[in-house]
Amino acid sequence: MAPPRRKNIFRLAPPPPMTIYVRRGYGRVLAEEYAALKVKRAALVEDKIEAHSQGDLRENFGFKAAKDAIRAVDRKMDDLDRFSRRNTFIEVDPATWLTKPTDFVQLGHVIQIEKEDAGTKRKHRFKFLVATYGETATDAESDLECLPHNSPLAAALLGLAIGRPAQVQLPAGPAILTVLSIRNPTQAELDRLLAPIKAPEMDGEE
Repeated sequence: MAPPRRKNIFRLAPPPPMTIYVRRGYGRVLAEEYAALKVKRAALVEDKIEAHSQGDLRENFGFKAAKDAIRAVDRKMDDLDRFSRRNTFIEVDPATWLTKPTDFVQLGHVIQIEKEDAGTKRKHRFKFLVATYGETATDAESDLECLPHNSPLAAALLGLAIGRPAQVQLPAGPAILTVLSIRNPTQAELDRLLAPIKAPEMDGEE
């Protein structure tokens, strides 16, 4: 029996499909990004054809550069297509975050938490807006930071009630999380924190 090929031995497994909460309009932004990549690829193909017509390909640096650029765009298009097909996207309106019930941590809540490292017993306090996919901004006025709902910390916090410590396993190690407060954000906080929607950076997911 032939041994497996080297490239399959070291290839990382693709990430599992996820349900990703995004802001309204995210699907349109993904479609626009893919369309822009198609336009860019068509222009690069024209450059490649033009460079090909200039003679000896062995020393034709324009031809090689166009080929490399086309491959890079193809990889981005493939990654974006896989990202779109693999995952389920649910679009939400941040306006609904202003009046959510605050019995337990949900997407759109502003929370203050205490994190105790299980090993060192050191305690740290943080304040987050549990936000949609890809949001990472910090509000300079209040030190409020976006915490994407699909991050390991947010996944451990969602569903917790105030004052009930929970032992969780985080990438950095085991920790005890305690929610100290839950409230709704203000419109001013959302205005400062939520930037225009952008397509994700595609850097070779698989």
